[in-house]
Amino acid sequence: MTSSTPRRTVLAAALAAAAGTAAASAAPATARPLADAEELAEVAASGLVDNRFWTSYTDWRCGASAGTRAVAGHRPGLGIDAPAGRLDYADPHTGRTSTWEYATWTSPVHTSTVPATEVIASWNADTPAGTWIQIELRGTYNDATTTPWYVMGRWAAGDGDIRRTSVDDQTDGKSSVWTDTFSVDDTTSGLRLVSYQLRLTLHRTPGTALTPTVWRLGAMASDIPDRFTVPASTPGLGRELIVPRYSQNTHVGRYPEYDNGGEAWCSPTSSQMIIEYWGRRPSPEQLAWVNPAFTDPQVCHAARFTFDHQYEGCGNWPFNAAYAATYPDMNAVVTRLRSLTDLETLIRAGIPAITSQSFRKEELTGAGYGTAGHLMTVIGFTADGDVIANDPASPGNEAVRRVYRRREWENIWLRTKRYDANGKVRSGTGGVCYIFWPVRSAPGQRRALRSLGLV
Repeated sequence: MTSSTPRRTVLAAALAAAAGTAAASAAPATARPLADAEELAEVAASGLVDNRFWTSYTDWRCGASAGTRAVAGHRPGLGIDAPAGRLDYADPHTGRTSTWEYATWTSPVHTSTVPATEVIASWNADTPAGTWIQIELRGTYNDATTTPWYVMGRWAAGDGDIRRTSVDDQTDGKSSVWTDTFSVDDTTSGLRLVSYQLRLTLHRTPGTALTPTVWRLGAMASDIPDRFTVPASTPGLGRELIVPRYSQNTHVGRYPEYDNGGEAWCSPTSSQMIIEYWGRRPSPEQLAWVNPAFTDPQVCHAARFTFDHQYEGCGNWPFNAAYAATYPDMNAVVTRLRSLTDLETLIRAGIPAITSQSFRKEELTGAGYGTAGHLMTVIGFTADGDVIANDPASPGNEAVRRVYRRREWENIWLRTKRYDANGKVRSGTGGVCYIFWPVRSAPGQRRALRSLGLV
C-alpha cells in the first residue's frame, strides 16, 4: 500500500543501520546521548524543525545571481535574464544529449535553528516547454567541514524535454542523498548540518527568450530523536473537511511505465485529492492522453507528472509538491510537523495535509493492511480526537474515508523507529507531510501556516 516502497525501504535500511539514540544537541562527536524516555519526550516537544523558504521579490534579489533576475508581481519569482553560458546535458533516461543555455541563483547561507540530521528541499515553479530546472544543496557541518553540492532534483513540469529525476549515489562519507532527502549517515556521532545554501540552475533552449519561473524555493531541516513511541497528545478539535475521495487501487495495472498503478500510486492519488479540494484540476486537453476507458483520469495524470525516472516511482516527496504548484496560484511544500496538535491547527484553518507513515497491519486498527511506506490525506478529527483520513489504499472511492484511532495513528506517523513484520528495526518518517494551499489564502489560514513556519 505504498507509492514508495523501493526508495523508502532503502532509506529505512540505511537509517536503521546507522540508528542509535540521537544526540540531544548539536555538540561534537562526544555529545551525550538522550538519557531516558522522560528526556526524550521533553526534547520531542521542543522545536526540532526549521523551515526556510525564499519567495519574495526581496528574497530573489538577495543571494548570488549569474544571469537571473527577480520578477515582481502578485507572485514574485526568479527567471532567466541573460544566460551565463551553455552546457550539454546527457539525459540518462532518454539517451539524448542536448545543449541548453543556463543561468544560476545561489541563496544566502541559512543557519538553521535546528542543527540537522535531515534536510528536504521543495520548490514551486513554472517550466514552459523548452525549459527545466536543477536544485542543489550544499551545507556546513558542526565540525566546520562542508558537503559537496548535492543534486536534490532535476525537474520539469512536463516530460518532453528531459525526464524529471533524482540522482543516486551521492555521498561524501558523512552524509548521503536518498532520492529526495539529505541525511547524515551516522546520527549517533553528533555530526549535524548547521547551515546550508540552495542553488538553482535554470535552463532553456538556446537562442530563445523562454524562461522557467521559480516562485518558491526552500527546505525543511530537522533533528527528530530516535523514538519507537511518541508522547500522547490531547484532542483539541472536532472538524471534518470535505475533500474529494479517490482510490489508488482502482488503477491497478494502469500505465506500467509510471509504476503500474495500484499500491504504487498513493502519493499522486493523495496529491490529486488536495489539489481538487482547492478547486484546481487538469483540463480536458491535459487529460486527452489518458485512455478514455479509465475512470478518474486525473489520478493517472498526477502519476505521470510526479514520476521520478531514477527512483522509478511516484513517491518523490518534492516532486509531488512541485506538481501541485503547477496549478494556478498554488503553493506547496514538504515539511515535518511535531504533533497532532500542529495538524489540528491546519484542519481548524481549513487546510488538509498529506502524511507519510509505515506500519504493520496490527498497528493501525481498521486499515486492513501493513506497509513499508504509505501516503494518506488527513481531512479532520472526530469529536473524540480520532483521525479522519482519506486513505487511498481502499477498494474503491466510496471506501476511502476512514476513521483511525488517534493514539495508534499519531504514533505510526511521528515515530522514527519501528519494528517490521520480521522483528527488524526500520525507520519511520517522523511526521513528514505535504501541505498545499492557495497563494490568496484567508487570514486564518495564513496565521496557521505562519505558526508552523511555512509563510
